[in-house]
Amino acid sequence: MTAYEHIVTLEPGKRGGRPCIRGTRIAVADILGWLAAGMSHAEIIADFPELTEDDIRAALAYAADRERRVVTAAA
Repeated sequence: MTAYEHIVTLEPGKRGGRPCIRGTRIAVADILGWLAAGMSHAEIIADFPELTEDDIRAALAYAADRERRVVTAAA
């Protein structure tokens, strides 16, 4: 699994405190939305060249980890 701790950051005041890719204002939710809409990694990187493959994988890993924590907390 991709480690996301140094890629996904939470900064108060940036995008309402939502998790973003370090050094950008691109939120994890933005990346997830683009992937859900059918964009490929290459298309996302072409539109946002500041992103890398590792950034996209880190957004997915963050979302998966968060989902695991939500499901565990509900059980």
